[in-house]
Amino acid sequence: MHVVVFTRSTPDTTAKVEVSAAGAVTWGDAATVVNPWDEYALEEAIVQAKNAGGKTTVISIGAEMHNESLKHSLAMGLDEAVRVWDGALENSDSLAYATAAAAAVQKVGAVDLVIFGKESVDVGTDQHIYQTARKLGWTMLSYVSKILAVDYAAKTIKVERLLEEGKQIVTSQLPAVISVMKDINEPRYPSFIGIRKASKAVIPVWSLADLGVALPAAQTRVARFMNLPPREGKVEMIEGSPEEMAVKLVDRLLEEKVL
Repeated sequence: MHVVVFTRSTPDTTAKVEVSAAGAVTWGDAATVVNPWDEYALEEAIVQAKNAGGKTTVISIGAEMHNESLKHSLAMGLDEAVRVWDGALENSDSLAYATAAAAAVQKVGAVDLVIFGKESVDVGTDQHIYQTARKLGWTMLSYVSKILAVDYAAKTIKVERLLEEGKQIVTSQLPAVISVMKDINEPRYPSFIGIRKASKAVIPVWSLADLGVALPAAQTRVARFMNLPPREGKVEMIEGSPEEMAVKLVDRLLEEKVL
């Protein structure tokens, strides 16, 4: 069984992200980290490949900064890492990402399962995951909170999906694409030996020419980035006994037409 998992480097969630005078998004000197949702995907890839006696490949689509997430993945225990990058992917949309991602999976060859984290925190979207599944022509299983069973002989997978209405248990043929929730596992920490080994790894870079694909016409474009307007507000302290404060609070809420 060959499991492919996608990851990317994102600004630390505590970083202050701003738009520079030149219109570029910047987070200053803050470090980048593995996209938090991807940590669960990476762990699950290791677990599923180990259960099947298979192998894992981690892929990142993006510029050189994403090598950090790939090396973190190798330090965790992933077998191989590849980065996909081409100048044509600069400022591209999710459909372009999916085109490159699907082509990379096909180039890896004989892949049974593709795993994504629930979403990318830096862009707050997951549409590229569904588009990748569609490009591959594989079943898409989203919001997976537990992999219940994998029949390697019959090439089927049974999962539990976490939905707003409750839980759903579904079975699908492999190969498939899944996106996982944080409930699925507890990501391991990279070992010291793993970190040293990963630091020396030379990560191959595949271009669009290597993948044998051309990007489709962009369906969306970014017009511009803007900083959020400063938030303004004031605080008014209500004094008195609990009963008096409750009356005053209700009066103010009615006055402001909140109630």
